[in-house]
Amino acid sequence: MREIVFKVGKSEDGLSAKTFLERRGISGRSVMVLKHNGGIIRNGGILRTIDRVCEGESITIRTPEEKCGFEPNDSLFAPIVYDDEDAVVFDKPAGLAVHPSAGHYSDTLGNYFAVKYPDCVFRAVNRLDKDTTGLCLCAKNFLSAPILPKSFDKTYYAVVKGNIEQSGTLDYPIARVSDSIIMREVRADGERAVTHFKPVLCENGLTLLEIKLETGRTHQIRVHFSHIGYPLLGDEMYGGDRTMINRQALHCGRISFKKPFSDETVSLESPFPEDMKKLFSYTR
Repeated sequence: MREIVFKVGKSEDGLSAKTFLERRGISGRSVMVLKHNGGIIRNGGILRTIDRVCEGESITIRTPEEKCGFEPNDSLFAPIVYDDEDAVVFDKPAGLAVHPSAGHYSDTLGNYFAVKYPDCVFRAVNRLDKDTTGLCLCAKNFLSAPILPKSFDKTYYAVVKGNIEQSGTLDYPIARVSDSIIMREVRADGERAVTHFKPVLCENGLTLLEIKLETGRTHQIRVHFSHIGYPLLGDEMYGGDRTMINRQALHCGRISFKKPFSDETVSLESPFPEDMKKLFSYTR
């Protein structure tokens, strides 16, 4: 159970409890959940959302008990690089799916999360593809889940075959391939997708790119670079060369986010995985 105490300030005197909590960053939906579970407390008693708060008072919120719901699997492992009451960040290895799905019911990051945090529901803020490596932010309670994405920033690194010497932006709509559940393609009737990139290193006929996403479509980076003729190395689904690496060369290397109910910003980095580092010393 997560417990947070807020002190009512002078400018908040006379606000309804609902307005007070929303101004403190708690979503309207979360306020309603707290209300129905008796989780808004003043002076030891339940505070109604219509009640007025007064300067100097302490308002306590208590989240209801939760359970992960996924089957725990302690044979899995993903390093934890950050952990507090509201969030955890894993450095996800290649080959580990984030969410259980067909064919992956008990061997995902969600199943490992269930081992470490059995009393928390698994809520991934960024969903990495199974073979994409790097930092994966997860909320640990229903209060932080809608807050974390608002300040979340992430940087990806990808390796493509060929030389890309100029920074640029790819703005192409993406849709699901009609006869596939998984694959995506650039198509006029798709959803808008915007990818910003800049080259970091050109060597051995390869380019390492730093990438920022303005939108978050499924397989966005992979589809966009395949569309312009530079598929990610190892990305067989979208035409990538697998002779040098046997997965898409894509890594979430940097993230930052503001801690819920705080002004503190957390910034984290993940080192390049060995298979991507080796691409720049690869010889045939």
